[in-house]
Amino acid sequence: MRSTRNVVKREPNPELGHYSDPPLLVLASLSGGPKHGHAMVEDIARLCGTRLGPGTLYGAIARLEGLGWIEPLEPEDRRRPYRITGEGLRIFRAKMATLQQFVKAGTERLEPL
Repeated sequence: MRSTRNVVKREPNPELGHYSDPPLLVLASLSGGPKHGHAMVEDIARLCGTRLGPGTLYGAIARLEGLGWIEPLEPEDRRRPYRITGEGLRIFRAKMATLQQFVKAGTERLEPL
């Protein structure tokens, strides 16, 4: 995975870090319904405090669209909304299950500390 350290805008509390897997963040946003780019940026910021820059966002969108995990909808004015596909939803569920296992294992390791 490529670093987004220089392309993800920092939130006010940098010592806490942020989650920065742009394709997964886009899938998470679109799992709540179709959105255009700016709406995704705002939704992702609300979800986890990460504010993706335009290059990072549209790079992730291009990769996900190329994989068939999201698809564009008809433009609304100058905005192009996207939606998650059935395959994208399947992948998102699988990735979330993996993250849940990771959180569970990490939490168990922290309990004795």
